[in-house]
Order: sequence, then C-alpha cells, then structure tokens
Amino acid sequence: MFRPKRMLTLAVLLFLSGGCGYSMTSSLDEKYQTIHVAAFKNQSREYDLQAPLTNAVIRKFLNDGRLRVVGPSEADLVVDGSILDYRLKGLSFDRNDDVTQFEMLVVARVQVTDTRTGEVLWQEQNMIGETSFATAFIGSSSDRLRGNTQVFLPTVRSFQTDEENQAAAEALARLATDIFYRTIEPW
Repeated sequence: MFRPKRMLTLAVLLFLSGGCGYSMTSSLDEKYQTIHVAAFKNQSREYDLQAPLTNAVIRKFLNDGRLRVVGPSEADLVVDGSILDYRLKGLSFDRNDDVTQFEMLVVARVQVTDTRTGEVLWQEQNMIGETSFATAFIGSSSDRLRGNTQVFLPTVRSFQTDEENQAAAEALARLATDIFYRTIEPW
C-alpha cells in the first residue's frame, strides 16, 4: 500500500514540474539577433499607407527588444513587403441604405529573409490587417482604438473622414502585430 501511494505522488510531481509549456522566450533561432525592416511598398489605390506600416513594424521590434533593429548591412533578418490592397465593405446600413459601419481590410505581401543564406524563413501573399469603423453620420465616434494604437501610430491622413483615418491606423497596427509575431514565433 505504501509503494503505490509514493508512486502516485512522484507521478503528480513530475507532471506538475513539466509546466504548461508556456515560455517567455522566443522560439526564434538564437543565431538571429538583428533585423532590418525595409520600407514597405504600396501597390494599393490609396496613398500614405506604407510609411505608417513600416514605422509600426519597426516599433514592434524596438519595443520587444528580442531582435535589435539595424541597417540592412548589419541585419541577420530582413522584413520586406508590399501593401497590395485596401478594401472597404459596408457592414450596417440606415433606413436610407447609407452605410453606417464599414469593415476595412489592408492586404499585404510580406516575407522575412535570412541575409546570410538568402533563405526565406516565411512569406505570406495575403496577410490582412482588419478593423471596422462607424461613419460620422450616425453620431457615434469610432475613436475606440485598442491598446496603444492611438498613442504610438500617427493617424493616416489620406482619407476624407477622421473615422476612416483612425481605422486605417488601427488596421495597419494589427497588420504590424501579425508580422511581428509571425517573425518572433515562427511555428
């Protein structure tokens, strides 16, 4: 009777010591210490999107600190990409069939390359940053940006309304976050 109890205790301790598998470290190979974020190109019909996206991606890496942001000649990795499309889709409408809420999508092609070997570590042809926003017509504000988007991302100024400009900044921030995590945690 004594032995099974002891074995059970040992099994429980081994199970608990294994943890849940969560780690605060990156699964990115340790040989990568530096990164360069090339200026994004803009192939969409909208202007003034590429600089805010490039700056948002750089800011993600600077704030995190696992990869040091450097010039292209010093980098272990290079992030390169193009904004391919900007789309608006009506989500809700008033009784006059005017749009009161839009869904916004910013679509980009992104790749991360090892500068020493030329190997593309990951690439995605249709990476999407998306958000929604209410029009000014319904009297509600869409100034509901989450996290630090409003503080750290300059509002895009290429659109006619503040709501659309702020939503574009949020969609670009979400896209930057996805690019960052895909690079840091390449599973």
